Amino acid sequence: MFELHHLSAQEQWDWLRRGDVTPRELTDHYLERIARLDPAIGSFVTVTADGARARADALTEAGRTTAALWGLPLADKDLTDRRGVPTWSGSRLGRGRIARSDSEIVEVVDRAGAVSLGKTATPEFGLTAYTETLIGPPTRNPWNLELGPGGSSGGAAAAVAAGLLPFAPGSDGGGSIRIPASATGLVGLKPSRGRVPAQSGITSLGGLAVGGPIARTVADAGMLLDAMVSPEGMPARHPFALGAPENPAGSFLGAAVRGEGRFQVGVLTASPWDDTYDVVLNPSVLQALAVTTDELVAMGHGVDEASLRPSNYGELFHSLWQAGAASIPAEGADLDLLEPITRWLVERGRAMSARDLAETLAGLTAFERSVIEQFSSFDAILTPTLALPPRPVGWYDADDAERNFEQQCLYAPFTSFVNVAGLPAISLPVHEVDGLPVGVQLIGRPGREDVLLAIGAQLERRLHWQRRHPRQW
Repeated sequence: MFELHHLSAQEQWDWLRRGDVTPRELTDHYLERIARLDPAIGSFVTVTADGARARADALTEAGRTTAALWGLPLADKDLTDRRGVPTWSGSRLGRGRIARSDSEIVEVVDRAGAVSLGKTATPEFGLTAYTETLIGPPTRNPWNLELGPGGSSGGAAAAVAAGLLPFAPGSDGGGSIRIPASATGLVGLKPSRGRVPAQSGITSLGGLAVGGPIARTVADAGMLLDAMVSPEGMPARHPFALGAPENPAGSFLGAAVRGEGRFQVGVLTASPWDDTYDVVLNPSVLQALAVTTDELVAMGHGVDEASLRPSNYGELFHSLWQAGAASIPAEGADLDLLEPITRWLVERGRAMSARDLAETLAGLTAFERSVIEQFSSFDAILTPTLALPPRPVGWYDADDAERNFEQQCLYAPFTSFVNVAGLPAISLPVHEVDGLPVGVQLIGRPGREDVLLAIGAQLERRLHWQRRHPRQW
């Protein structure tokens, strides 16, 4: 039986514009699904049903517009503030603080006409690759409720995969969009550093964390990225990153819909973490990589091997991640409210000297320049998104922080170095093994999200991943 969530986000927007459905009807449809299905999944930490209905009614009263997301439901990741709504940040330390003002990205999606249904779950301060916290039950993967959806945008991805949202904004400081997108069979796009003005990465230590879309199709990802970059619907700009061109297609949705071009793609199977840990690729991951490579060749793309020179990347990123946690506002007894992995990161980060931090940042800047130079002969680099299938809930060591960090790196060794390099990357759900989705990652040149969307659209037309859904669908 047909239901509204079976439509893509683009199709839902078209229905809204034509008046075939109202913002209130669409909002009520998703709120009913959340109430019925989410108790088993745990993708939301807060549902703002009354506020969502009031917003939908206000949009209808104001009249239809061409705003990029007019009338479309989404949800805020619970690291961002929405006025009057609790912000937990996945932590008991947050104490459900009621936000007094909106985060900039919230203002952006509101200006684009979206309807927020609430807050999606995130691990404590978005620091881990899994979404299990002490403030509530773990978030579960709709494909198998014994497994996790990854993190840190785990709640957003679980909600989109289960048809509780048409798409969702996420944030990505070390893989936090791409990891859960791969684990839940979705498209997840981490833009270039500086691409999304409200979540540019420019102001974060090391320039790691940027905002981007999680969606079921490449075109829907392009549509949401357009709104995050320019909610008024003007051509997408790149306001900060040096040397990165404006999107020549004019809009990312346009690049995704057209899906044009033939490109040179390098295939990389060794990660920068191989020099630190014993990274092993699961056979399902290698299958997904082979399927993608065969499709790229069949479509006429040039495909060749790519490699990265040995480095001390693991040591450098380890230090940066600890330094980034040092500013978490926990002192004295409040440190006891933090989870062991978070407290370890905080304490290790605060123990670093200014010289240690300066050397870490200098080393990672050199690594960034080296990666861009090594990839310069390719339009895109193909890697696995994850090294392993989705991990069981409770798989990560909750008491041994060093082991916990290692487990995260063994699970997702291909994502964090892209943040360090400031490059765009997209996870695509190209394959399914034993009833679970398996993704691959495409890494682009600085500012060339349009190339990643074009290649992704071409693969989507051949592999039809938008037809695969978990049973909640």
